[in-house]
Amino acid sequence: MSADEPQVPKEFHHFEPHASAETHFSWLRTRLSVERTLMSWVRTATALIGFGFTIVQFFERLNAMESVAPAKWPELPRYVGLALIGAGVLGLVISCWQYVWVTNYLWSEQFKPIAGLREGGLRTPLLLIAIILIFIGIFALGAILLRAL
Repeated sequence: MSADEPQVPKEFHHFEPHASAETHFSWLRTRLSVERTLMSWVRTATALIGFGFTIVQFFERLNAMESVAPAKWPELPRYVGLALIGAGVLGLVISCWQYVWVTNYLWSEQFKPIAGLREGGLRTPLLLIAIILIFIGIFALGAILLRAL
C-alpha cells in the first residue's frame, strides 16, 4: 500500500470483490456519484461566495446613497457576507478532501479488479475548478476584510 492510498478500516475488508460486468458498472456508478457530489458542492459554494460578496457590495453602495436613511446596524451586512463566503470556502475544502479520499479508496488495491480502466485512475478537471473557487473565495474574504481596515 502506498502513502497516497487511504487507510481502509478493517471492517471494510470483509468481502472480496469479484470482477464482473455487474460489479464494474456498480463501481462506475459509485465513481460518478462522487463526481456529482463534488459538482453539487461547487454549485453551492459558488452561490454562497457570490451571494455573500453581493450582499456586502449592495449594502455598501446603499449606505453611500444620500437619500437613504442610515442603517441601524451598518456592519451587519459585512458580517453576513463574510459568513456566507466563509461557509462556501469551508464547504469546498471539506468536499475536496472527501472527494480525494473516496476516489483514492475507489482506486485502492482492493477494487483494482473491478475498476478495469487504468493504473492510478483519472481525475476530472472538476477538482481543479473547486480549488480555483477556493482561492477566489479566499480572495473575496481578504478583499472584504482589507476594506474594513
